[in-house]
Amino acid sequence: MNGKVHYNLSPVQLVEAAIKRSEGQLTASGALRVSTGTYTGRSPNDKFVVDSPAVHNKIAWDNNKPFSADKFTQLYNRMLAYMQNRELFTFTGYAGADTENRISVQFVNEFAWQNLFVHQLFICPETQGAEITADYKVICLPGFTADPAIDGTRSEAFIVLNFEQRLVLIGGTHYAGEMKKSIFTVMNYILPERSILSMHCSANVGESGDTALFFGLSGTGKTTLSADPDRNLIGDDEHGWSDNGIFNIEGGCYAKCIGLKHETEPQIWEAIRFGAVLENVVIDQATRTPDFADGSITENTRVAYPVDYIPNALIPGVAGHPKTIVFLTADAFGVLPPISKLSTEQAMYHFLSGYTSKLAGTERGITEPQATFSACFGAPFLPLSPLRYAELLGEKLKRHNTNVFLINTGWSGGPYGVGNRMKLAFTRAMVTAAIEGQLEQVSYQLDPVFNVYVPESCPGVPAEILMPRNTWSDKAEYDRKAQELARLFVQNFNNFKQNMPSEIISAGPKG
Repeated sequence: MNGKVHYNLSPVQLVEAAIKRSEGQLTASGALRVSTGTYTGRSPNDKFVVDSPAVHNKIAWDNNKPFSADKFTQLYNRMLAYMQNRELFTFTGYAGADTENRISVQFVNEFAWQNLFVHQLFICPETQGAEITADYKVICLPGFTADPAIDGTRSEAFIVLNFEQRLVLIGGTHYAGEMKKSIFTVMNYILPERSILSMHCSANVGESGDTALFFGLSGTGKTTLSADPDRNLIGDDEHGWSDNGIFNIEGGCYAKCIGLKHETEPQIWEAIRFGAVLENVVIDQATRTPDFADGSITENTRVAYPVDYIPNALIPGVAGHPKTIVFLTADAFGVLPPISKLSTEQAMYHFLSGYTSKLAGTERGITEPQATFSACFGAPFLPLSPLRYAELLGEKLKRHNTNVFLINTGWSGGPYGVGNRMKLAFTRAMVTAAIEGQLEQVSYQLDPVFNVYVPESCPGVPAEILMPRNTWSDKAEYDRKAQELARLFVQNFNNFKQNMPSEIISAGPKG
């Protein structure tokens, strides 16, 4: 390779390089603002897994698109040719704060800002400049576009994972989140083989060591609700649960910015400073001040920053077994209870269901919320059968006597477009009550449709909103919508009924 290659530059050097190369602009707070062009979210239809004899029987092919080994080699060689005589940036760091269960990853980027992104999102070596042998390599070349007729891809964009060669190829898309989620997919492949549950969740811990996990798809509130000034943040998106406890897979946070306000999310607001990367946020060209209310480019505006930009972050991100787990969902139907308590069987049912509404901008083509089911609250990142992850969850819930709650951060009083989004203050109060054990002594009602137990009272929350039917002016319409969603739950769970214990099947909604 004849071009100049920069190895493990510091964030300051990478910011300087990005500005010199006209890749982005400094904002008034010091963060680097960049644009990702056409792709402002993940492109799951362009993600593939190389099908080889060594992995064929492990991969859940109904949830992963196969890619031939020959086409992978051809694509790799074409990318190597593209890299000739180009300036490149590399960073080698770790995925996994647990030193016993981490992997080392080398990222090769053609953009300085993307190298800054992975520098901030993954775990840096303990010694600056230390030479590390990489377990996996990610080559990310947004300027290299695939030719579907030649390369076997679906479009010009591609994300191809080769578990046998421990190599990930990304091209045709400038969206940096593809690198982050590719390595999460790798960890979802590796960790279950060690009986470690890999999880799409945020995590924090209180002064007494009471760890809490927050599951949910992008936009449901994982980052916002785990950034609690009264608790230490372990991580905002990806974790492992081993026999020793919880550990963060990442070294940074990747928070949504749309509608961000200092008064509601001060920790995230204050993390947007030098070293942080703002994606697709509209800024005033005179003052370089971000306008977080402007979603004209995308609703999926993002900021990436190191986890230690949060003042009360736990470094390293390792803590004990969780006392409380919260499943977050943004229900666009407006019919799910704001909070309900789940048994182990109900928890496994809702974990496998992974119901929420995809929010605008999280994926290409999503312009308004759509009801969806995503197994384990992260189906696009699961190379193995969802049943394997659910099995591990059930074992750990029983072993550690963990409480599980389902919290709806979506709509109340009607569906999307009619009702209102649940107030963040009420959701925070529910989370606090769940984590602090304030719901242990209250009375519960069984929701006749969704088959979950709903508290009759919750500190800081008006009692009338706890049963969602009460918030609808048209009760008959509520009943119709509730039955519609319950039927969707039942239909979706048919995918898991084979060899599923009857007590888990019966723990779901009655559609």
